[in-house]
Amino acid sequence: MPTELVPGVAGAADARPAVDPVAADAVVDLAQVTVTRSGSHLLRDLSWRVQPGERWVILGPNGAGKTTLLNLAAGRLHPTTGTVHVLGERIGRTDLAELRTRIGLSTAALAERIPADEPVRDVVLTAAWSVVGRWRESYDATDESRARALLAQFGVAELADRRYGTLSEGERKRVQIARALMTDPELLLLDEPAAGLDLGGREDLVARLARLAQDPDAPALVLVTHHVEEIPPGFTHALLLRDGGVVARGPLAATVNGVTLSKTFGVPLTVDRSADRYAARAL
Repeated sequence: MPTELVPGVAGAADARPAVDPVAADAVVDLAQVTVTRSGSHLLRDLSWRVQPGERWVILGPNGAGKTTLLNLAAGRLHPTTGTVHVLGERIGRTDLAELRTRIGLSTAALAERIPADEPVRDVVLTAAWSVVGRWRESYDATDESRARALLAQFGVAELADRRYGTLSEGERKRVQIARALMTDPELLLLDEPAAGLDLGGREDLVARLARLAQDPDAPALVLVTHHVEEIPPGFTHALLLRDGGVVARGPLAATVNGVTLSKTFGVPLTVDRSADRYAARAL
């Protein structure tokens, strides 16, 4: 897919064909989507497609529409106009409860619902029933084993018996991602997973997400962030948003540069790349 820099002002109409049948194997397919709330366009005329095996980062300033877009992909929001297909199902014409079991989601809104006194093991386990807070549901040995393996994958296995509320912010973020992977999803959506972390916590998380991205058996990944420094190696594509519209999209190395980021954030920026990591600074 070539890099597309949408002409004109940010939010200009996405130049895809008027007739664009959904790719049979697309993980996410948005066609000319607009989301309007209280008279304001959160997204406007936006088209975007994620294929299996792709790892996307969504970049943009506050208010660009990043979280709105993620909620569409998670089946938690309906478009005002346009169509949204996720895992072959059209939002508005499918059983969303069933669809959501195929999607792993880590967001601040979900994290706030996790009880502080919940054992870490149960924070992950309860994803198998799509609930927050263990009640009377039962789990088999396979569930227990998978939860332990995911906690180990993200370096928090030794915290399994700790109460969630006693964890550091970095530990919580890793537990949240382990929970999002519990159901072996076909699509994993991460909304600012490194937000609030110190430098050490950020780098540890980025390294673990890089290993996940490089795993051919991992689900399609979409990560939302404000910062290019948080893009893990192994990510393949980027979508840059401003004022609810597309500034640029395409393969990561060709899309994330000083020109596109300057348009996206509204200030002159230069971008450095070293060892598949990015850094941006003002000119």
